[in-house]
Amino acid sequence: MAEHEHVRVAVIGSGFGGLGAAVRLRREGITDFVVLERAGGVGGTWRDNSYPGCACDVPSHLYSFSFAPNPDWPRSFSGQEHIRAYLERVTDTFGLRPHLRFNAEVKRMTWDAERLRWDFETTGGNWSADVVVSATGPLSEPKLPDVPGLDTFPGKVFHSARWDHDYDLRGKRVAVIGTGASAIQIVPSVQKQVEKLTLFQRTPAWVLPRMDRPIGAAERAVHRALPFTTKLRRGLLWGIRELQVQAFTKHPGELGFVEQLAKRNMARAVKDPALRAKLTPDYRIGCKRILLSSTYYPALAQPNVDVVASGLTEVRGSTLVAADGSEAEVDAIVFSTGFHVTDMPIAERVVGPEGKTLADVWSGGMQALRGASAAGFPNWMTIIGPNTGLGNSSMILMIESQLNYMADYLRQLDVLGGRVALDARPSAVRAWNHRVQERMKRTVWNTGGCTSWYLDASGRNTTIWPGTTAEFRRATRRVDLAEYAVLRAADAQPGAGAENAEVAA
Repeated sequence: MAEHEHVRVAVIGSGFGGLGAAVRLRREGITDFVVLERAGGVGGTWRDNSYPGCACDVPSHLYSFSFAPNPDWPRSFSGQEHIRAYLERVTDTFGLRPHLRFNAEVKRMTWDAERLRWDFETTGGNWSADVVVSATGPLSEPKLPDVPGLDTFPGKVFHSARWDHDYDLRGKRVAVIGTGASAIQIVPSVQKQVEKLTLFQRTPAWVLPRMDRPIGAAERAVHRALPFTTKLRRGLLWGIRELQVQAFTKHPGELGFVEQLAKRNMARAVKDPALRAKLTPDYRIGCKRILLSSTYYPALAQPNVDVVASGLTEVRGSTLVAADGSEAEVDAIVFSTGFHVTDMPIAERVVGPEGKTLADVWSGGMQALRGASAAGFPNWMTIIGPNTGLGNSSMILMIESQLNYMADYLRQLDVLGGRVALDARPSAVRAWNHRVQERMKRTVWNTGGCTSWYLDASGRNTTIWPGTTAEFRRATRRVDLAEYAVLRAADAQPGAGAENAEVAA
């Protein structure tokens, strides 16, 4: 392998997690780091998802860093362009540009047990680092279904996260595959342009009204002049969502009232009883992510829209065939089919001391100590790792908690001194994961009667955190060295990390 440029910390990805990590490193006085980004700009999922109508379903003042409040959000729920612009401002405000390395996709990272470092091969050169912070995010790799005949389709095909802005949908017959958060924004945004829109719905979603509104100039001026009002607004939004958590995690039966609100939302816009029947879920609300839209149902009720209550199973030329036998002639297919969440592709590129990849170790399901550290992969941490997702609040809260953990992790390495690494003990990972999974048993995500992207291939929920954000903040405030094996250069023979961890446990 060619010569490496060495840094203390390598951050992978420049979305909220990667930029947040970079800011925190600088605030901790660490400037010897790089942010490796595969694309040509920052923003992560808010750079990649630029489809029509793309917006956040978390209120703007909660979907931003606590250390970088934005008094100038233009709407209560901001659009993709505003969130990406916010991340660009964060990058400039905190002086992160010198640390960014664009067009540097990580192809492989390998643990060097002798030197106690990670060696990287990227499309932009080779690097090595003492510590890796992986912030590639769970919504970074689009998931396309394997549909027979798709390769013979003569029209246009793309995923919602790879929108082709050069392709004009006006006057076309368009199929949207999927009914998740992206689809309910795309459908009303393109419905008026197309000749015919066919929505292939494998499972209907619960949809509540989106209480979005412009934030006026006077309101923004108050937030600029009195910064505490921005903090107060954020605190109220956070508190309301914290109070809702028990209904999701302990008392799913309490969500019945919310189901009635969702049904009323549908009934107001959809008068056709047959269409309402197609759109009414048969599982408890909250089992899948609750979606927010005030335009989705009205769009579906339009005469140029057809809802096929069945998944796409085959493509025959320009004809799409559903599982129930329904057919639709289309000119373009938009897949809104989600991402590789429980099988993150980055795991295939992380090679531990025994030559096993993280994907090998996670083949039976993802698990990491406090959502951050995987046993057998020293000095490797992930942001938005296993069981750190949320079903009702802002992921920025979870990211900031993990940044606290990252900062203390680095402090502990400094205190230990010398060439040193920390490797999560398998016993600690198992204990943490057992506690999480035991709490998960009562949650709506496990008991609500649905199959969601929160669950892995074995039906285990490796995605969601079954508690409040405050609980997670407490759990990640500090690193407990008893949960780690300490590796020093003199002891670091190939495989020593995993072996020492097992013996010490």
